[in-house]
Amino acid sequence: MSNSFGNITLKHLLINERKYIGLQFHPNKRIEKLIQTIPDCTWNEDFQMYAMPNNKQNFGLIFETFRGLAWINGAHFFEGKKQKKHNEGINLDTYRNRKTPHGYRKCPENYLSKLEFKRYSVNTARTYISCFEKFINHFSERKLIEINENDIQEYLNMMARKGVSTSQLNQILNAVKFYYEVVEEMPNRFYSIERPFKEDKLPKVLSELEVQRIIAATTNIKHKCVLSLLYGSGLRRQELLKLKINDIDSERLMIKINQGKGQKDRYTIIGINTLEELRTYYKEYKPKVFLFEGTHPGSPYSAATIGKILIKAAKKAGIHKKVTPHMLRHSFATHLLENGTDLRYIQTLLGHNSSKTTEIYTRVTFSNIQKVKSPLDSLS
Repeated sequence: MSNSFGNITLKHLLINERKYIGLQFHPNKRIEKLIQTIPDCTWNEDFQMYAMPNNKQNFGLIFETFRGLAWINGAHFFEGKKQKKHNEGINLDTYRNRKTPHGYRKCPENYLSKLEFKRYSVNTARTYISCFEKFINHFSERKLIEINENDIQEYLNMMARKGVSTSQLNQILNAVKFYYEVVEEMPNRFYSIERPFKEDKLPKVLSELEVQRIIAATTNIKHKCVLSLLYGSGLRRQELLKLKINDIDSERLMIKINQGKGQKDRYTIIGINTLEELRTYYKEYKPKVFLFEGTHPGSPYSAATIGKILIKAAKKAGIHKKVTPHMLRHSFATHLLENGTDLRYIQTLLGHNSSKTTEIYTRVTFSNIQKVKSPLDSLS
C-alpha cells in the first residue's frame, strides 16, 4: 500500500446532540480534495476538522475512499471493548434501590450495568458512581448528551478552585469519561480536556522504632496480627481484608495475594513471629471464611476499623503524627531497601507493574544519606 497521501485519524464528535465521525489530518490538499467528494462530509469550525454523521455506511465509505491512498487510524472507534476477566463480579443493586432526596439525579442504569459487565472492582465502582453523581447533579437542568468539553473543563476548574486534590480531579474525569466513552461508546471523545499535572509527592513512612512501638502498644491479638501483616508483608488494606485462611503458606513463609490491585495474583513474605501470632489468633477467634472477620462469622472485617486500630495504637505509643494503614506498606518497602534488599524483589513483593513506581522509595531512604557529612563539619 502506498501511503503517499499521509495519515487520517478518525475521532468521535458530538454535534447538535448527534454522533459524528471527525477526520483529523495534517494539511494536505490531496486528502482535502478527496474528502470533498464524500457526501455529507463538511468542515466544522468548532472542532477544526471535517465531519460526517456517524453510521456504518459512512464509516465504510471513508475506508473505501482512501484505500491504497492514505492510512486510516480508526483506533478510537475500537477501544474499551475488553472486559476485566479476572475480577470477581460485582452487584450494584444497593445503588439502584437506595432512597435519594427529591430531585436528586441518580447514576443512570446503563452506567451501573456497564460497571458490572466490565467487572470493575467495588472500590473503583464506588468512586466512579460518587464522582459522576456529583457531576450530573451540578448540571441538574441539562441533558447528559448536551454536556460538552467546555462544560467538563469548567467543572474541573471549579473543583480545583475548591481545593480538590489532583488525584481526585483525575478520578472525576475518569468517571465522566467512563460514561461518554465507554457507556455511550464514544472512545476518546474528550481528547481535548486538560488533565491536571500529577503531584510528585513522597511516600510518608515511619521509622523502624516507631513501627515497633505501635505494634508493641497493641494488646489485642487480632489487632496485633492486622498491623503486623500490613507492615511485615507490605499489604494494602483491601488485600488484607480479602485474605482467606488458605492464603497463608506456613511451610514457605509466604502469603498468596489473590487479585490484588490491577487484578494480579502475587506472593509476599510473612515473618515467623507474625505466623506464631496468627496461630494464637486463629485458636482464639476461629475465623470461618476470611482470615479477619467482622462481628458476623463469614463476613469480612471493616476497612474503617483497621484505620481506627492503627490510630489508637499510635496514640498509645506516643506517636503524634497522622498515621494511615498505607504508611505501614510504605514503611515496609523503605525499610527493606535501607536494609539492602534488591529493588526488583521489593517490586515483586509490592505487586508493582513498573520498577519506576518502586523507585520512589529510593528518595526516602536514609541509609546512604546519613553517610553524607554536612560541609559545615569540614570547616571546624
